[in-house]
Amino acid sequence: MVGAVLRAGVVLVMGWLAVLFCAGAVQAAPGGADTPTQTAYLAGQLRKNPVFISDQIPRAAPRSTAPDFAKEARRLGVPTYVMVLPNTHYGSEATGLLAGVHDRLGRKGLYVTLSPTGLDAVQTYGVSLPGAEDASRATLYELPYDATPREVFRHFVDVLASGHAHQRAEAAHAKYGGSVDELPLLHTDQTAREDQSFATGLAVTGIPLTALLLTLYALRRRRIRRAEAAGDPLSPGRRPGTPKKTAFVKQSPAAGIIPKSTRPSKTTSKPASKTGSKAGSEKGGPGGSASGQGAKTRGVGESGGRRLGMLPLVAAAVVLGGMVAFTASQVFDDTTSGDGSRPTAADMRARIDRVASGLRRDPLYVDPESPPALDAAERSQLRAKLRALRIPVMIAAVSSNPDDESDGQKDLLVKALHDRLHRDVLIVLAEPSDGGIEVVNYGTRVDPTYLRNRPHYLEYPESADPALGRRLDQLLTYLGKAPTSKSDAPQSDPLAYDPPPAVDPVKEQALPGLFTGDFHPGLTLGVFAALLVTGLVAAGCGTIRVIVTARRRRYGAGGGSGAAHGPHAPERPSLGWLRRAARHDLDTLTAALEPMTAPKPTVGAPEPVAALPAEAQRRAWECLDAAALLIDGDSDGRIDADATPAVLACAIVLARAGRTAIDEPAAARHVCHRNPLHGTARKRTEVRPSGGSPGGNPRGTPGGSARSTAGDAAGTRGTGGPAGTRRAAGRTRAGSTMWSLPVCEGCRVTPGAVLRLRSQERNGRGAYVPYATLPGPLAALADGAEIDQLTRDVREYFGVH
Repeated sequence: MVGAVLRAGVVLVMGWLAVLFCAGAVQAAPGGADTPTQTAYLAGQLRKNPVFISDQIPRAAPRSTAPDFAKEARRLGVPTYVMVLPNTHYGSEATGLLAGVHDRLGRKGLYVTLSPTGLDAVQTYGVSLPGAEDASRATLYELPYDATPREVFRHFVDVLASGHAHQRAEAAHAKYGGSVDELPLLHTDQTAREDQSFATGLAVTGIPLTALLLTLYALRRRRIRRAEAAGDPLSPGRRPGTPKKTAFVKQSPAAGIIPKSTRPSKTTSKPASKTGSKAGSEKGGPGGSASGQGAKTRGVGESGGRRLGMLPLVAAAVVLGGMVAFTASQVFDDTTSGDGSRPTAADMRARIDRVASGLRRDPLYVDPESPPALDAAERSQLRAKLRALRIPVMIAAVSSNPDDESDGQKDLLVKALHDRLHRDVLIVLAEPSDGGIEVVNYGTRVDPTYLRNRPHYLEYPESADPALGRRLDQLLTYLGKAPTSKSDAPQSDPLAYDPPPAVDPVKEQALPGLFTGDFHPGLTLGVFAALLVTGLVAAGCGTIRVIVTARRRRYGAGGGSGAAHGPHAPERPSLGWLRRAARHDLDTLTAALEPMTAPKPTVGAPEPVAALPAEAQRRAWECLDAAALLIDGDSDGRIDADATPAVLACAIVLARAGRTAIDEPAAARHVCHRNPLHGTARKRTEVRPSGGSPGGNPRGTPGGSARSTAGDAAGTRGTGGPAGTRRAAGRTRAGSTMWSLPVCEGCRVTPGAVLRLRSQERNGRGAYVPYATLPGPLAALADGAEIDQLTRDVREYFGVH
């Protein structure tokens, strides 16, 4: 019993002595178990968990996401050790780090190191995993620079597990050529959201307003085209609400012509017709006034109707804007930036707790997660000097970066350490990466001016080699000479201020709303963009119209050989061209005849008509009357909607002949029989009745007559009709087998193509046929009839005498 008690006493004494010995060792050398190397520290962490995430980068890779990395690593089927570290290792350094960690850990498997910038190094030890290096290269080329470490590792595993790592690596290298700047970003950042908001605002107003303006422009152009095609008195350059008076109806002596249903019969005398015509002209003033009032009232009503008609367009534009906004909200639906991981409170304070805990045990703390900044001798010397100082000083050799809990702000890191330590101390923060030194005083009696005036090299290195250990030793020597502060209030030290808190990582990743910020400037600019686009479209369309109109005036609408014989004489004119030309030529003739309709001559007004011979005046008026009979049967100042191409062409010929009678009273009274649109025939040519010419041109060739060409197409047309006998008699010479037909100067030198017009089939949209085969007075010109004969034929055709 006594022996057992003695043995128990000996054990207790030996245990107590061991505790005292260890405590003394710790007191004598606080870092007795000196700071482990980086490889040893990382190997120890991987021994606990195959996924290690540094606590220095919680904003980029929170430690709480370690299970996600472990889940992806299990897909590879081999032991995988993953380290996510700050941006401190590149290329061969990262590979050397993996080798050192493997040597310390002593386990087979795949070793991977990542950083916020991507995949740093991959290495296999003792396992067969083909394609690991190729998967690393493919990941480098296939992901943009904003990919997070978790996304990078997941992509690496996807490529490696696909079995096509080599092919993907080669394809990516060939596509991007080593440059990943061309890849679209994975995440929406603040700048991208501002661009999205601006583009959304621009589209919300720009697209609907552009569509509305272009629709209104197209509708207006359609109204103008329809008005021109129908002979509407509206001018394209005027408002639709104020119609222009029809000149050839109001001011011409033929304005007294009444509609077809009330026109006089053939028994009506010719003088009576003229008298009635002139009487109607004399009364045209008051009647025109009433018509103008009616047109004004109608224009106001039409304007109001168009305003009401715009309401659906405006409503459609508003709906379109809403659809654009809704579509943008669905496309730009990101609410946060990054991969969705959010650091927890434990993630944000992990490093502060680790460093503060180390400083409580040892006034010199060197971060084991980073490459060693101080060697063993420097650490031992610094500890000795720290113990010898009369003021409490602590040194923390840790790195700062934008992804840490302090957002890269060293003053915040120092303040957080002081808040954890709860003591008055002068904290020295040493940056291993660049050798910078920060000194912050919290409550010690050191003169702040002395601290501020310390040598520059004790704050920033003077050479590329920071020599951090030597400079820290010099700083401690400098602090050993620091005078005591004269003030009893150390809080007045300007170095001991409270910096503002760091940005909350959750708020930092949150994106502003799509319809905020630059959205409103985008709305304003969208209006100007819509106006600009509409103006450019209108200018472009106007330029095209000018060019087309110029080409038509120069070469004619149908081109062909007729273009060489007159600027307004196409070989195959379209219906639209005929309506426009008829309107233009009749307006021109009416304007030339206006002086005769004025009750009193206007001072300074031209008087070309008053000086004309009576014969020329008569012919001009009769041409205008006949043209009005052809295309304005309703006497409403508009070209009849059912006017056929032959009728329109006949009206054009009459209008041009009337204008020629005014400009050249002595001009011939014939027009070119091949194409009456060529104008006055100043020469004559002899044509064989069979269609040949004296030169032996066969039938149907340009040397033949219009009548023979018409015969080729539809058989020889008889000379029936009111003046058929007169036309037949006037085109031949007595006792001659040749026809003498009028031609223009161009057709005399080079016979032009015969005028072809569309037949009346399919509402005037039939095939082009020679004009001589079509019914109506125009066919008389193919036999060489005079203009006077044509006007008489027109009047007889309509039963007017």
